[in-house]
Amino acid sequence: MAVERKFINEALLKYEIMRFLEKELDKAGFSSVDIQKTPVVTRIAVEVTRPGRVIGRRGKTIQELTETVKTKFNIDNPQIIVIESGNPYLKPRLIARIACRMIERGKNVRFVLHNLLKEIMDSGALGAEIIASGKISGKGGRARTVRVLAGYLPKAGEPSRLVLKDHYAAYPKSGAIGVTVSIVPPGTVFPDKEVKKIALPKVISAARGIGPKKA
Repeated sequence: MAVERKFINEALLKYEIMRFLEKELDKAGFSSVDIQKTPVVTRIAVEVTRPGRVIGRRGKTIQELTETVKTKFNIDNPQIIVIESGNPYLKPRLIARIACRMIERGKNVRFVLHNLLKEIMDSGALGAEIIASGKISGKGGRARTVRVLAGYLPKAGEPSRLVLKDHYAAYPKSGAIGVTVSIVPPGTVFPDKEVKKIALPKVISAARGIGPKKA
């Protein structure tokens, strides 16, 4: 039981660190974090679209962030490594966060999803799906789901492990709306299928970009 409790506490700690870094590094284009604990150091690999904002002038910002993580979460010898994430349109969590911000600003949910899906597919993804579920109809309305999909996206079996997936939540005045983004990145090789680039549906191809600027 003690061993199980240790694993649970470690998982909760990693989650709390992830949420903290996501908030602190929002302007740096936070995409993901990987935390690995060793007997000597705790390596925290942060993936962002703008690493310069994390490092700061002469490394001052990253030093301050490391000290904050050490104190706030009682971690001995943390080591933060910054990785440039590349194309933001291929990062599910980043896309989910952008969608949530747009929804919270009052943008039409279907409009937001169509435009972000186009950006994902234009970036070379072999397949993608965005699902928004919750109080989409407005305050007092029934919860419903809006789903947009393009390309090839396996849902079950071993091939589904190759799909990148993440979730984020928006909190407009009408109520919570959850956004789930699934992406098959370019170059993914499936053991049972050869995926070729397909033409986008007209409603998707006619959409215009609303996401982050490409580097």
